[in-house]
Amino acid sequence: MKYPITHSVVRIIPLLLSYLTVQAQTPPAAPGTTANASDPQVINMGAGQVNYPMLYGPSSVQDIKAVLDRIHGYLDVASPDRLVDRTTNQVITDYSKPNSNATTPRSDFQLVGYEWGVTYAGMLLAAEATGDHRFADYAAKRFKLMADIIPMFRAQAADTPPAPSGPSLTPGGRSGFGRGNPVRALLAPRALDDAGSMCAALIKAQRAGVIGNELRPQIDTLIDWISNKQFRLADGTLARNRPLANSIWLDDLFMGVPALAQMGKLTGDGKYYDDAVKQILQISERMFVKEKGLFMHGWVQEMDAHPALHWGRANGWAILTMVEVLDVLPEDHPGRAKVLELYRAHVRGLTACQSADGLWHQLLDRPDTYLETSASAIFVYAIAHGINRGWIGAPAHGPMVFNGWNAVAKKVNDKGQVEGTCVGTDMGFEPTFYSYRPTSVFAAHGYGPVLLAGAEMITFRNGKGKDAVVNLGSLQMERPASFF
Repeated sequence: MKYPITHSVVRIIPLLLSYLTVQAQTPPAAPGTTANASDPQVINMGAGQVNYPMLYGPSSVQDIKAVLDRIHGYLDVASPDRLVDRTTNQVITDYSKPNSNATTPRSDFQLVGYEWGVTYAGMLLAAEATGDHRFADYAAKRFKLMADIIPMFRAQAADTPPAPSGPSLTPGGRSGFGRGNPVRALLAPRALDDAGSMCAALIKAQRAGVIGNELRPQIDTLIDWISNKQFRLADGTLARNRPLANSIWLDDLFMGVPALAQMGKLTGDGKYYDDAVKQILQISERMFVKEKGLFMHGWVQEMDAHPALHWGRANGWAILTMVEVLDVLPEDHPGRAKVLELYRAHVRGLTACQSADGLWHQLLDRPDTYLETSASAIFVYAIAHGINRGWIGAPAHGPMVFNGWNAVAKKVNDKGQVEGTCVGTDMGFEPTFYSYRPTSVFAAHGYGPVLLAGAEMITFRNGKGKDAVVNLGSLQMERPASFF
């Protein structure tokens, strides 16, 4: 729903007054410097002073962009964009025949994976929000590599004789469709983790003009897995059989549903929209705790009671899924109102859990657990996106996303690494399991969410919504009138 301009102005006045008050009371930066999210502030409030350990109030577009630039600079050298021969370490440029020694060079991250689906989407959104083509180029370069090498690895797999059991291995210990193949998930997905996030990113890239049809066969392969091959419960709900049979991980909302919605947008086939909405509603019936406005992480069909452990990043995947679906779901779809209602209820629950530092906890309702970056960044993005789209109001939620972004920005170090991100996590049944999961700058889950959050905050800071159709291939962007 879009608000009339006059109503939008009324809604934003309190936020602007709050912002101007803070800016007027903020001590000026030293000559030659600018305030940023890492700077503490002492603000005069009436009879006394308030000591804030961070920037309190909106970051500038320049400062937000600087954070995104650092992440881009790091990832551009820390994630692969070529193949090498693992015996000679020479760059491979001839992809015309199978090469059992072909691999990506040693780097901090991979070429393909669900985390990288989010990262590629974040790069595309950063390009849109900033007008800086380098972000789109990052994704385009790697999508081109995928398209170039897929025929070689497909042929390599075909030339590898089957083993008596398990995956067939080449003499180098790698198989055509095994771990040594950097595009294996695009050729032979085995789970939703392989399929949905990358599929959605590829569709977004195609719709934006960053790629053509060269990766459409992989889009079709991935969407076929989600629609026809992934295990489902009797009512059609996406599920898995590990670690327990007939179980649902909240994470799987994101690992499957946004791709379905994007495929609906790409093809115009309503069956994809219908399945996407069905998944959100049927999973929420089982896993959304209305009293708290939060999702539990896991659900097992054969359990009488389900431990309501509200893991942060899984809740992030859930709200990100709703945002992705609402972005493309037709306004007249019969399930849209219910998805939007659920999104708003989740925002209310998340708002109540934000810490005084601006971040959210590993277990959202457990302040004794650590503050976690990837979930916090997703929440900043998803809530700011709702403001920009007009789904929720700016006065109620604008200050919280600014504080959230400022806290997230502090977690991006000078090298461009995202600190404080929980590593990959299975489903647990007691809080200790989640409370002591380690964090790492090499947990790839943090990078895409921070890119998304920063890009959306730039859009919010500029006072511009996101209804425009953007061709990222040429970076010819048409933007609507000011959101305000």
